[in-house]
Formats: sequence, C-alpha cells, structure tokens
Amino acid sequence: MEFIKQRYPLLLSIWIAFVFVQSLFFKFTGAPETEHIFGVLADLFGVAGINPYGAYVVGSLELIASILLFTRWWAWGALLAFEIMSGAIVFHLFTPLGIVMPAFDSLGVVIGDDGGTLFVMACLTWLSSVALVVKDVTAKESGLRAFIKK
Repeated sequence: MEFIKQRYPLLLSIWIAFVFVQSLFFKFTGAPETEHIFGVLADLFGVAGINPYGAYVVGSLELIASILLFTRWWAWGALLAFEIMSGAIVFHLFTPLGIVMPAFDSLGVVIGDDGGTLFVMACLTWLSSVALVVKDVTAKESGLRAFIKK
C-alpha cells in the first residue's frame, strides 16, 4: 500500500498517457471510430472542417498532455488532460454522440457497440487528471497556483 501512496501520481500519469497515446492511431489515421465521432460533431455544429482537422487538433493536444505528464510540467499536462476529457464527457452526454459508441470491423462496417467503454475510459481519465491537478494545487510548491498568483 505504501508503494501505491508514493507512486499514485506516476500511476495516474501512466493511465492518462496510455489512454491518450493508444487513441492517436485512431485520430491520425481517419479510423471509422474517429470518423463517426467527429462526423457527428461536424453535423451538429454545421462545420465540415471538424472532421478530420478536429481529430488532428485533439490528438495533438493529447500527445502534448502525455509528454508533459512525465516532465517537471506534469501539472500542466494534467490540467490539459482535464480540459480535453471535460470536453469529451460533455460531448458524450449532451450531443447526439451518446454514451454508447458503435463498434466497427476492419472494413468500417458497424458490428455492434462498445457498451460505453469509450465513455467510461474518458471518465476514468478525467478523474485521474482531477486527482493530479488537486495534488498540485494543494502542494506547497504548486506550479499551477504559482502561475495564477502572477
């Protein structure tokens, strides 16, 4: 238990980076899952450029957050992850995107659904980022709080 207490920030950072990095393939290759997500948002907002450029922007921000989590600017990476996941959760809950996403085969044909797995991963990633932000803000030497005071 002591190991977990000492290492939980690292474990949470690894989880966040795992979720973000494994999703990069989907965002940067135009996978059917990404096409669906950003296509729904493009239709909702009436902006064709959301797909694929929105996926590229979100993927790039996720990559930046993943890198920052393992540097001295880890709190900024956690804050960026919090912001990204807040947006994802809001879009899942309050748009036609929904919580349960379609599952696709290798040809891009819908073969079922994910049972809400993507949404649950977003929520767990959001909670992990919140825990890291709170850890930083409550620390004596807070990088985020120091920036706000300036």
